[in-house]
Amino acid sequence: MAVSKYIQGSIEKSSWIRKMFEEGTLLKAKFGEENVYDFSLGNPDIAPPEKFFDVLKQIINARESGKHGYMPNAGFPDVNTVIADKVSKEHGVSVPPSQIVMTCGAAGGMNVVLKTILDPGDEVIVTKPYFVEYGFYVQNHSGTLVLTDTNEDFSLNIENIKNAITPKTKAVIINSPNNPTGRIYPEKDIQALSVMLNEKSAGSPIYIISDEPYRDIIYDNVTVPSVLAHYDNSFVITSYSKTLSVPGERIGYIAANPKCADLPQIMAGLVLSNRILGFVNAPALMQRAVAHLVDESVDIQAYRRRRDLFMEGLRTAGYEFPVPEGAFYIFCKSPLKDDVAFVQHLLKYNILAVPGVGFGGPGYFRLAYCVSEDVIARSLPKFKEAIESL
Repeated sequence: MAVSKYIQGSIEKSSWIRKMFEEGTLLKAKFGEENVYDFSLGNPDIAPPEKFFDVLKQIINARESGKHGYMPNAGFPDVNTVIADKVSKEHGVSVPPSQIVMTCGAAGGMNVVLKTILDPGDEVIVTKPYFVEYGFYVQNHSGTLVLTDTNEDFSLNIENIKNAITPKTKAVIINSPNNPTGRIYPEKDIQALSVMLNEKSAGSPIYIISDEPYRDIIYDNVTVPSVLAHYDNSFVITSYSKTLSVPGERIGYIAANPKCADLPQIMAGLVLSNRILGFVNAPALMQRAVAHLVDESVDIQAYRRRRDLFMEGLRTAGYEFPVPEGAFYIFCKSPLKDDVAFVQHLLKYNILAVPGVGFGGPGYFRLAYCVSEDVIARSLPKFKEAIESL
């Protein structure tokens, strides 16, 4: 066999998101892009803020020696200082620059943290539905993914997480605002999770890894509570992919809780892992850019308008779903018990969605509304036809 058995197996169970994206490419070639309604991929379509382009021009035109060379593996010290100040204000916890590691996006950050803390066979708990790539990331570092159910409304079920803990449990990954549900875990849930983990982690820390690339994309005056403020053995991982609409630039960071156990070793491990995983360091140009853009964001209200337009049309057509509090996804209940069958049914109407089974949430399907309002509006009659034809 040309590839390893592990990779062959991973190819066969690889992301439904990519499968549907590829299906969309075929449909667009056959029917024309304007006649296909693609809600498969969470790829932001809103342009970055104007200041992003201004900052890039200034950096490129500076032509300063060494500015595009190597730097400490954790990032440029002046950039870490700016990010540490942002994190400290955002989370209400004093995080020094030495607790920041600039990364190649949130995915890079997740791999760096897992590489640092996992021994072979260690378990990482993730609540369903979840971003399916977590499974690959945990396997990358010889860990075992342990899945638990959330409540019916997709809020954290603390008892389920508690029952999943074993002597091998090393971490719990939470993702809020959540992909695929748009759920934001309220402060009481974060408090309850923290209390429970403190009780269960006597002798050996169980870490909370909070994956927060959608932290700034929130609606209806809901807030995202700080994990750092509630639990000592915690990490926050985020990226600028969604906040600035630059997913292809691969820039993000890890913030380690300053009260984390064995902090000097943890930080040394994060820095070394950033290097030995082959990232070496986060892109120099993007590090310097985001240091000037910590208060910038795309137009969140544009996403809110799209969400509201989509929700109204889907409800009118007869679909059921929880109201997304953040991110840019609607997680709809499938009119058919078999969500894969319903997603295949939607293809007859040139609608691309992702089955919930791909997120560990069978019986649902995900719609990414990071597309134009025009596409959403033109798709709604098709959604109505699809459900009425069953």
